Amino acid sequence: MTKQQVSLCKRLQHLGFTKGNRMKLYGEEFELHSEPIVVGDKIVLVDATEKKSGQMRRVRIPLPIVNMANGDRRAA
Repeated sequence: MTKQQVSLCKRLQHLGFTKGNRMKLYGEEFELHSEPIVVGDKIVLVDATEKKSGQMRRVRIPLPIVNMANGDRRAA
């Protein structure tokens, strides 16, 4: 991973995208099972279990959150 990607992951972790946390994304509640996974410039995923179904999924972190973590003020 590049320094930028490592920095992005750390900022996302400070926003709550870290293993063991629960959060609501896309109208569903998830328990996170991994740290953020950077796939591309604006694509970041996290492994999580959907609370309602118990199904394990790889969920994309919403772009506005990724932009905010990258310091893009237009995203807020």
